[in-house]
Amino acid sequence: MRPTTLLELADKYGVRLPDALTGAEPPKLRATDERGWFRFQRLYDAARSCLREPEDIQRLVREAALEDLADGSGWLEIQVDPTSYAPRLGGLIPALEVILDAVETASRDTGLGMRLLVAANRMKHPLDARTLARLAVRYADRGIVGFGLSNDERRGMARDFDRAFAIARDGGLLAAPHGGELTGPASVRDCLDDLDAARIGHGVRAAEDPRLLRRLAERGVTCEVCPASNVALGVYEKPEDVPLRTLFEAGVPMALGADDPLLFGSRLAAQYEIARQYHDFDDTELAELARQSVRGSAAPQDVKAKLLSGVDDWLADPA
Repeated sequence: MRPTTLLELADKYGVRLPDALTGAEPPKLRATDERGWFRFQRLYDAARSCLREPEDIQRLVREAALEDLADGSGWLEIQVDPTSYAPRLGGLIPALEVILDAVETASRDTGLGMRLLVAANRMKHPLDARTLARLAVRYADRGIVGFGLSNDERRGMARDFDRAFAIARDGGLLAAPHGGELTGPASVRDCLDDLDAARIGHGVRAAEDPRLLRRLAERGVTCEVCPASNVALGVYEKPEDVPLRTLFEAGVPMALGADDPLLFGSRLAAQYEIARQYHDFDDTELAELARQSVRGSAAPQDVKAKLLSGVDDWLADPA
């Protein structure tokens, strides 16, 4: 969400936002302990509480598309837990349909390819995740391409959600759980072994285990790496500490992303700037990072071909 949009919606609904969300700078966060994660989640929930009507969802998704277009993106996959919006939008199915309508409308109006991943919440019962998985499969023809698992990975074992992910995979959806951010390599292994992940949200802590890196590379599992987020949440102290080079040189595919621009203060292109400025990625390597994100996406093959051609065109004339 754009900060200006948050302020306008908060004013519209009379929501008193925490001071950390009303300043000119992103909030100071550190989520590597329980207290820090609670503060991050509190801010996230405060922002989400300002989305109350279908038109708010429409605005949010449209603006997200416009921001990605401005950063040079040609394809956007949004991950969402629709249960978070169900109480205000008439129930779980109406909430999901509102979100899907917003994605479809924004994609048509902006020209940006867009799809949706439905995410279960580690903090909730695994039976809830199964319900979400069945719902995601039911709406696959409306633009749902994957199934995820979000929230604090220190809570809820991956194997507790194996049945939900089996339902999603059997329905043709991409398995894309979060792992390897707040906890170490073991959480990445759990995503591979218990959930048969094709993509992993974050996954950066795999850099601590050379054998795990080889597994990711051999299986072609894409890690959705968010450098600015990793630093903002205290996973790494400085941008240069994020193990982009380690993952890249091990052959692990990456899709750079901004995670949550509202709370972390940077969007898509800034992640590539971090790779260049702090990790000395040159144009050829940045182009390969972009290709990896395309290959790891759920975009149709013709869209992938067009996007990959665009990367080649940029590399031929980066100016």
